[in-house]
Amino acid sequence: MNDISPAALRGAVDLSSLRNRPAAPAGGAPAAAPQAIADVVVDATDETFGQILEISRTVPVVVDLWAEWCGPCKQLSPIIEKVTRELGGRVLLAKVDVDANPQLAQSFRAQSIPMVVALIAGQPVPMFTGAVPEQQVREVFAQLLQVAAQNGVAGTLAVDGAASGEAADEPSEPELPPLHAEAFAAIEQGDYAAAIRAYEKALAENPRDEDAIAGLGQVRLLDRVQGLDLQSARAAAAENPLDVAAQFDVADLDLAGGHVEDAFARLLDLFAQLPSAERAPVRERLVELFGLIGAADPRVISARNRLSSLLF
Repeated sequence: MNDISPAALRGAVDLSSLRNRPAAPAGGAPAAAPQAIADVVVDATDETFGQILEISRTVPVVVDLWAEWCGPCKQLSPIIEKVTRELGGRVLLAKVDVDANPQLAQSFRAQSIPMVVALIAGQPVPMFTGAVPEQQVREVFAQLLQVAAQNGVAGTLAVDGAASGEAADEPSEPELPPLHAEAFAAIEQGDYAAAIRAYEKALAENPRDEDAIAGLGQVRLLDRVQGLDLQSARAAAAENPLDVAAQFDVADLDLAGGHVEDAFARLLDLFAQLPSAERAPVRERLVELFGLIGAADPRVISARNRLSSLLF
């Protein structure tokens, strides 16, 4: 995570092709920054991002780059959305599915996700990568608002009343089971060990609790990568290609950073090289990571097929 300062405004991200794209389809003329919007959380696409750049002249825009298969994204995105809504139109959150919007992913140089970048008057400001606790998210948002004000971007977006009324009529989300709520609260505090204990208790009560299974896998991953240094981990893995712990560290970092295929390939290569008697931990880790991404994901299907061929 980076501290935000006025000096952070820089052209490290190439948005020129998106900036030059007309924001409105009719007449080909760029749209003015809107006075009212339907919601402060929007899905941004390659085609609509020109509008987002225009809005960033009125309020800072937070861009959340995510993907459906990214476990840490599922931890971070709800926190960012919650903090955005609490600010009452002083910030717009633009959610970008990197798989569906490759041009945006390339423009932001999204080498790993979750990746969060702000836009102030069309200029990118780095915020953070990876899942972080809620308190850190709040601190960075506070810095963002200060920098935006210093650069003359301190407006407030009016949320369309009709849209707000529709949202208010929607049924509220069901309350989380107590142990799940306990796990989420621990995650927001950065206490992954406590979250793991809560999910393990939930599974002890109901071994078929799929939400607890998925949550436990995600939090275990976050706990394992906490404090790891990618450069040091890669160096250790390169020096010791058959060191299971060293290869696990890099695979975890790759998966947490969105490099799913790299993580699977590393562990499958390790599995293939190890003696049969030493393979079990690698197989177990692969199965755990498959569960994080999802059985229907083509990358999981491909990796499972290779694992099966290595087993038999």
